[in-house]
Amino acid sequence: MSTATAPTDSRTTPTNWFAVIFVMAGIFSIVTTEILPIGLLTPIGTSFRISDGTAGLMMTIPGLLAAVAAPLVTVATARLDRRLMLCALTLLLALADFLAAAAPAYWVMLVSRVLVGLVIGAFWSIGAGLAARLVPPAKVGTATSVIFASVPLGSVLGVPAGTLIGTLAGWRVAFVVFGVLTVGVFVALVAVLPPLPAERVTSLAVLRGLLRGTGIRAGLAVTILVVAAHFGTYTYVTPFLREVTHADPGTITAFLLAYGGAGIVGNFVAGATVTRGLRRTFAVSAGLLAAATLLLPVVGGGEVGALGLLIMWGLAYGAVPVCSQTWFAHAAPGATEAASVLFTSSFQATLSVGALLGGVVVDATSPSTVLTLGGSVAVLAVLTMCLFGPAPGTARRSFGR
Repeated sequence: MSTATAPTDSRTTPTNWFAVIFVMAGIFSIVTTEILPIGLLTPIGTSFRISDGTAGLMMTIPGLLAAVAAPLVTVATARLDRRLMLCALTLLLALADFLAAAAPAYWVMLVSRVLVGLVIGAFWSIGAGLAARLVPPAKVGTATSVIFASVPLGSVLGVPAGTLIGTLAGWRVAFVVFGVLTVGVFVALVAVLPPLPAERVTSLAVLRGLLRGTGIRAGLAVTILVVAAHFGTYTYVTPFLREVTHADPGTITAFLLAYGGAGIVGNFVAGATVTRGLRRTFAVSAGLLAAATLLLPVVGGGEVGALGLLIMWGLAYGAVPVCSQTWFAHAAPGATEAASVLFTSSFQATLSVGALLGGVVVDATSPSTVLTLGGSVAVLAVLTMCLFGPAPGTARRSFGR
């Protein structure tokens, strides 16, 4: 009788769950660094003597660079071990944080944001779809939810913590703290990530082929509208709370904390419901986002009304990344990394354009006008989703009515 044993699936190794957690921590560091200027917009603007709209470039530049970096860096490094790439990108993010903290002029701050954009595009494209390579097939859904929890965690922990540090010790200290945190994530990734040799190499031809699919095009249209609505408004929520709600810095920090907590709930609720009705889940989240942004100028003058609507907004937006990434993944089975590239590129390009247009509007009018326009775009997103049917090749139950 043979004594040979079946090979062990490396994805069952407990250490790989630590790898999932620290990939999540890496994306948490990225998300926090990317959106940290939202909570520090006014003090940074004051330090460099620029307007809120000009300070909004700190949100626009990383998004634009990420949109370009997602396909270019992923394709250029397609044959490199993904472990090496994730570790190198994490170290580059720490450098960007330290550069921002030391910036003697606004243009140096913008250089640091260019580095952040490069990291966002490449890390997200590689890391968002890694769950299937780290855990058994039956656990991929859970692992994916853990990775995507980094997005609302960036809001519930990262931005409020950064805002509090900035209030107490100055905005530069906030960037130093997150730079140190990112170095810690780098060390952890080096220790726990297994070798991840490239497989199913992503090429420009693969990406062009995906763009011909109606399901991918539908995902692009919906993502563009929802993300534009969100970041065109949320980038300037701090000025709104300061000028319209008349909230003090401590209250604003607490409100952002409540928003982020609701986002975590929205993330896991969406993770549980997308398999039964992706289109429905996405439409509900966009509808709640529209309601929150349209109502804030009406009832957001009081702290109770503003807080309630921010919680609704957090629940809504917490579902968006899960819904969007799932839409792309289901529309492109067998090309997970390529689908993640398209998700990242469209998401980040729209984030930057939304923040830029919001900055133009807020400088010319007011934060309330920005919220009203953003809410109208979110309504268009809901209408668009009502018109789109299931993505080709996707079971109807996944894009339920």
